Amino acid sequence: MQVTEKLIRPLTETKYLNADNVDRYRSIMRIFYENYEKLRYWMYQEDVYAQMTQDSYFADYRMEQCQQDLSALTEWKNLETMQDTRKVASIEEFRNKKFRYKMSQYSVEIERLVLRLENLLVEGASLEPTLLERLRLALERFEEMSKENADVVYTWWNDLNSDFIRLNQNYQDYIRDLNSVRAEEMMRTREFLIFKDKLVEYLRSFIRGLQRNVGVIEECLRALDPSVLEAVLDKVVEYELAIPRIDTEVSGTLLAERARGRYQSIRDWFVADGRGENEAGKLFDATNDIIRRITRYAAQLSEKNALGANRKEEYRHVAEIFMKCGDIQEAHRMSAMVFGLERPYHLKGEAQRDTDSMNSGVYEEEPAEILLRPRIRTYREKTNRSAIRDSREEKARTKEKLLREMQQDQREVTRLEKDGAIDFATLPVISPRVREILLKWLSDALEDTEYTARTEEGRMFSLDLARADQRCVVQCSDGCLTMPCLRIVFEEGI
Repeated sequence: MQVTEKLIRPLTETKYLNADNVDRYRSIMRIFYENYEKLRYWMYQEDVYAQMTQDSYFADYRMEQCQQDLSALTEWKNLETMQDTRKVASIEEFRNKKFRYKMSQYSVEIERLVLRLENLLVEGASLEPTLLERLRLALERFEEMSKENADVVYTWWNDLNSDFIRLNQNYQDYIRDLNSVRAEEMMRTREFLIFKDKLVEYLRSFIRGLQRNVGVIEECLRALDPSVLEAVLDKVVEYELAIPRIDTEVSGTLLAERARGRYQSIRDWFVADGRGENEAGKLFDATNDIIRRITRYAAQLSEKNALGANRKEEYRHVAEIFMKCGDIQEAHRMSAMVFGLERPYHLKGEAQRDTDSMNSGVYEEEPAEILLRPRIRTYREKTNRSAIRDSREEKARTKEKLLREMQQDQREVTRLEKDGAIDFATLPVISPRVREILLKWLSDALEDTEYTARTEEGRMFSLDLARADQRCVVQCSDGCLTMPCLRIVFEEGI
């Protein structure tokens, strides 16, 4: 075994088989697969919703749920999207993107694995006018095929569908590549001018083939007798039923429905029966849009090259004029002629001048700097990024300073203690800091039901309220405090 990237990458495409709301996801993918078998590759959200609500199981299914399910399947790469911008009439319609959805290749293979069907062969993307010629010749043989044997009809039918599949898939992939972001970027480069004519000629050749054959095919399909069509499809189904299959039961009804669905897809591709524009018309418009875009980009590149060449000559001529100036004053006058007189810009403001002399020229004064800011709501001042500053030394100094202050406070409070107690009535003059510490201890003790608390050092003390009805005056360096006569009694050994 050789380990490759494809082998070890997770298959997100299989999430819809066992995720939450699996009934909705699998039903949507089955709808896409059944239409894929009928050659209806692209579907709109409204088409999916209409087919889902046909079953009574999804009677309560809402359009919002359908949109969420399609978004989830697109995120898991089960569906591919293409924005439909042909009928956009306003900016709002363009913002509310309308997508067409198509099964991804992995999803087709997964669904075929579930249904035990064969693998799908994928061919390269191109625009082949010969396929249109072959389709036209094959469709013109409907009358002839209605009289042939079933094996001949079946071979002709397979060739017709193979050509149609190639035409449908190839044009979708080719147009998608031309509408990709990478193609847009390439069209804006100078190298694109080299093969621009070849690409345009290739697209125009396909358009000529499209115009030459689509009209004939449309007339042929419109004039087709329904009895002839039924005879041909019956022979196709008859031959498929006659094919021996091992451990597989084939339903004639399903085969007939698939055959009619394939024919209807071919007819819808070429014929518009009042249900909107057919797929051939969409391809014609998309190809013409690409040609116009290619031509526009090429014209812009040519104008840019010509404009650059002209400006280069102008700059060289101006530089030669300045080189011929005799002194700086003459150069200033030439600068005013070239850059300043035709379209001068006047900036009005409160500039601070170094002198009030009216004879002072602009070249004799210091230039004024004016900071311009965008007048938009989303503008923010650019912040200067800086590295994280190492502040360990500063933290150590701050910690050391706090420890010294705590030790100083402890020494001052300890000097007030007499016989294991601090009596507020006999205190000397104290500092505001010591007063703050003592009052905090009082507050802590008063909040306790037993009037006990602990100091910051962990010493247990209790509050003596025996003389609480009396008053005392505590002398402080910033004033006097009148309070009840209370004592803080420390409990040693606790």
